[in-house]
Amino acid sequence: MTPHTSASSSATPPAVCSIVPPHILERLAESDNPAYAEAAQRTLLVDTTQRAAREEAVPGEARAEGELSDKPRRTIYDAGHGTELPGARIRDEGGPAGDDATANRAYAGLGATFDLFFKAFGRHSIDGAGLPLLASIHFDEKYDNAFWNGEQMVFGDGDGELFLDFTIPVDVIGHELTHGVTQYTANLAYYGQSGALNESLSDVFGSLVKQYALGQTAEQADWLIGAGLLGPAIDNGVALRSMKEPGTAYDDDVLGKDPQPASMDDYVRTNSDNGGVHINSGIPNRAFYLVATALGGHAWERPGRIWYDVLTGGTLDQEARFADFARATAKSARALYGDGEELKAVLDAWTTVGVPTR
Repeated sequence: MTPHTSASSSATPPAVCSIVPPHILERLAESDNPAYAEAAQRTLLVDTTQRAAREEAVPGEARAEGELSDKPRRTIYDAGHGTELPGARIRDEGGPAGDDATANRAYAGLGATFDLFFKAFGRHSIDGAGLPLLASIHFDEKYDNAFWNGEQMVFGDGDGELFLDFTIPVDVIGHELTHGVTQYTANLAYYGQSGALNESLSDVFGSLVKQYALGQTAEQADWLIGAGLLGPAIDNGVALRSMKEPGTAYDDDVLGKDPQPASMDDYVRTNSDNGGVHINSGIPNRAFYLVATALGGHAWERPGRIWYDVLTGGTLDQEARFADFARATAKSARALYGDGEELKAVLDAWTTVGVPTR
């Protein structure tokens, strides 16, 4: 199949996609604890500013030409706790590790993401054409988020109580960079079900980045997004999301209750969060988990190949709904593997989460 053309040539600049959902930050912004509220309010303000700046950007702006190589081209910048991007260059591809653990983790995470897409799927970087991978660390003061802005990765250090350094979970890095892959392929609209698919694909491949780096099978993986990110102020939470059991990642006095549904029976209709893109993504997330565990082995192989084929195949509409994506995965499973256990696993998974494939 012919892949989509780059989203950088579209009439609308790519969305700024962040890892921490707005419903979490909005709750924290109303906290009785002044420190928690201040960190969340500041993060929300910066996020809004970044989105506004991106919406005003000129589409199709120039970028460095890539090379079709089996190695990434990484550059790490230090924003110095400011908001001007990219900041001071501190490490180039092949340069030695330094004393800054955040810089070292960012560099390694970019490499781990490149490795998954290249070694498992034959994709040369985010755009498929050797796009250099850029990341800025130490963004702003106590910034509780990380995001892909259409051109580069940006990491906050967290406030130290609610959230820790955003380079700690490699799946967070993989998640955000996958927004770039989606930008250059299916370019799914960032609202409603297409936006939830956009978020789910980032969770899927973010989790696969971690599994690939650790050499884990589907049975060995934790299927959590952002494990290790929550700070000491969170008593009852393990991550931002659970692909295995959506709605169970946290149930905490500070964070509130994880609102993700596990099936269409509990689909959340809301005008916030671009129509619940970080909430309803739990449904396709669980579908992928079910396929991966039904087939067993390494999830980046058969399940990952099916999802990657749909993402990059050029047939997925930018406003695709869950049922459109489900049908596409069934078609891909049949085309890749015939009418065997792969197709059955896909059909069974979507049936379990209440999404039709016919």
